[in-house]
Amino acid sequence: MKETQHRVLGRRAFGGLAAGVGLAMALTACGGSSNPLSSAPASGGSASGSALVVGSADFPESQIIAEIYAGALNAAGVTASTKPNIGSREVYFKAVQDGSVDIVPDYSGNLLLHVNKDATEVSAGDIVKALPGKLPDGLAVLDASKAEDKDAMVVTKATAEKYQLKSIEDMAKVCGDLVVGAPATFAERAYGLPGLKKNYNCVPKKLEPFSDGGGPITVKALLSDQVQVADIYTTTPAIADNDLVVLDDPKNNFIAQQVLPLYNKAKMSDKAKEALNSVSKTLTTEDLINLNRAVSGNQKQNPKDAAAAWLKDKGLVK
Repeated sequence: MKETQHRVLGRRAFGGLAAGVGLAMALTACGGSSNPLSSAPASGGSASGSALVVGSADFPESQIIAEIYAGALNAAGVTASTKPNIGSREVYFKAVQDGSVDIVPDYSGNLLLHVNKDATEVSAGDIVKALPGKLPDGLAVLDASKAEDKDAMVVTKATAEKYQLKSIEDMAKVCGDLVVGAPATFAERAYGLPGLKKNYNCVPKKLEPFSDGGGPITVKALLSDQVQVADIYTTTPAIADNDLVVLDDPKNNFIAQQVLPLYNKAKMSDKAKEALNSVSKTLTTEDLINLNRAVSGNQKQNPKDAAAAWLKDKGLVK
């Protein structure tokens, strides 16, 4: 989901990766063994009256943004709690529809493709303009942030050199020799295997499914050559930390992906909208990279603490 940066951090990189694996497993354990939409208490705030519940997808960045949203809402006097780790878009979208949660952080391009699989918009502006008219009754989005997190085809430097890979067009020439690591949903999503075939005539040797949303388990598989290509979000610190190569996407298979709140209109007040729009006005791609590093790297912050520190640093809470 994002643009690349290249940097080597030496031996510390794999130590951070191992720590990230443990964190990912812990996060999965928190939400994977029970129904995340059950009556179990959510974190922070009260669940009574007009309180809002902010849900998240099943990867750390989404959980961090959800905690940022909840923290900003509470600071604005709107009682909010979080229900993290709900699942993939297919799951959390339904949760917002049925009111199990009121708000989730989402990504503009993939959200548009979810509600309109035939969408042709690729630019940030066109996607945001098209979204409101395609969402089902009762759902809406607020302002999009500058922060963007895109899926990307990522390889190691060694693989890039071996096959002379700079773009997905280059990858297509040897696609049948490459195993792709990605979430299981990559097999059906428009930008996944169908998009690679349609846009680049690229049919990988195999899809190796991982459930950590392009996180440390996926990165470890890439570094160990279990997979040769991985679907990794562009705000993932491991890209820079391990000197990985993000392949160019000249045909825009992975379209613009600005972070924005998806919400159910039933309980959303003007005060809540204003608080969330203030977050979107402030949040940047670099912020996402740093927040992901704080949670998934050596600092081992939990998403709520990382979100609280960001909100205070940006002056959104006192």
